[in-house]
Amino acid sequence: MKIAVTYEDGQVFQHFGHSEHFKIYHIEENKILSSKVVDTNGSGHGALAGFLNEYQVDVLICGGIGMGAQNALAATGIQLFGGVSGDADAAVKALLEGKLDYNPEVMCNHREHTHHDCGEHKCGHESCH
Repeated sequence: MKIAVTYEDGQVFQHFGHSEHFKIYHIEENKILSSKVVDTNGSGHGALAGFLNEYQVDVLICGGIGMGAQNALAATGIQLFGGVSGDADAAVKALLEGKLDYNPEVMCNHREHTHHDCGEHKCGHESCH
């Protein structure tokens, strides 16, 4: 299994569509065998699901993510755990232990606000988590 995390400076990056890097973990028997940071090469919202699919990712951990991206991930069969913040490695370990704190209703709708930091709840809109 492969788990990808939106990634910046060791942390879960809080805006899926603006992710410049993913950290991809290779998992076997519920243990991390290896991990690597990959550059998205400027792929945008729509292309990122395809990018992850090319890396044969099974699961994505991220902060804020919009419905279009969620639908694109679902179409590729990638399971989503959104609304996550904090250390990327710790998030993967928590997922493997069944203890990941995530939001199954995660949403980020940019039409509702203009200045925000999705996933970190700085925009003042409930749709951002």
